Amino acid sequence: MNTRRMTKGIAVSALLLACGLAKAQSNVTLYGLLDEGLLYSSKTQSQPSPSVQAGPHQISMLNGGGMVPSIFGVNGSEDLGGGYKATFKLESGISLSNGGFSNTNGGLFGRFAWVGLEGPIGALRLGLQMSPFEYAIADSDVLGLALFGGPEVSYSDYAFATGTFVANAITYTSPKIGGLTASAMFAPGGVAGNFQAGREYSMSLKYEIGQFIVDAAFFDGNSNVDGLTSQFSPTAIELEPFIGKTIGLSWFAGSLTTKASFTSYKVAGYVDYDVYNVGMLYAIRPNWYVNGEASLTSDRNQTQNHSIMGELGTEFYLSRRTSLYGEVGVVNNHGQIYSGLQVDNALFSPANGTTVSGEVGFRHTF
Repeated sequence: MNTRRMTKGIAVSALLLACGLAKAQSNVTLYGLLDEGLLYSSKTQSQPSPSVQAGPHQISMLNGGGMVPSIFGVNGSEDLGGGYKATFKLESGISLSNGGFSNTNGGLFGRFAWVGLEGPIGALRLGLQMSPFEYAIADSDVLGLALFGGPEVSYSDYAFATGTFVANAITYTSPKIGGLTASAMFAPGGVAGNFQAGREYSMSLKYEIGQFIVDAAFFDGNSNVDGLTSQFSPTAIELEPFIGKTIGLSWFAGSLTTKASFTSYKVAGYVDYDVYNVGMLYAIRPNWYVNGEASLTSDRNQTQNHSIMGELGTEFYLSRRTSLYGEVGVVNNHGQIYSGLQVDNALFSPANGTTVSGEVGFRHTF
């Protein structure tokens, strides 16, 4: 009799345990994207300075990605019940050229390192993450976080990617209500005795209706530099005193995607630029795409400083995960603007001149 009761108790305990495990289901996913190629530039310049002369043409292997960054990471979630779940994400940018880090904030997981809570009232995340402003910039590009000839190049060039990967960040994203989604971010600088040093905040609104999406975002960040020494880890990005504003429109019509945006970049003592961008992506076949973008950059304070950039590209998928691509671009700079075409190895081009670049590459996702 006691044995029978014991067996029954064990069975009930096992059932309760199984129910608890089912209720608290979790999943973890390892993912990555490997993008490598060759870049040709007719003129190169290592830094934007009048004293640096234009170098000869160069052929180089792309450092951290061609069309998009090379990355690997892990993300996951655990069901907490009641529509809530715990989430996390760890992501690193890598260089296939030398096996090091690239397109990151420094460190092993220099792109994303956050933990969060999601539910019916929205999503809260704490840790290293992209700002709402960066997400809006990516949404305005027909290729997303493209590293060649698009809005991300202008962002890296004019604001040195300040606000791309934000340390110490706290973000909240609302649920979609009537097509509207809002996001807000605050990142304290963490500098003892100086609340303003390294402080960053950003906000965005996205409205989706039918075939249209409208994105608007704002970013404001202070420098984290004290003299010549960063207040953060020496591997972290040096933050510029940067204010950014952007608004973008996306239109989807069958095989055609069209996007346009206006972005204002203001870095104290460096730039005060307006950038107008338009792009298109067309699916010739389900596995073959063509794209094109054009940008105009204008200096609000000195109109003789302006830049025109254009890009054409194609991508052919050999399978669902593997593709080949090619892109060509031209940038024409006037005055003291040094706009480049590629974030890796060709971020700056000589002022008062025309640069032609092209790249071919291979991309695989897992």
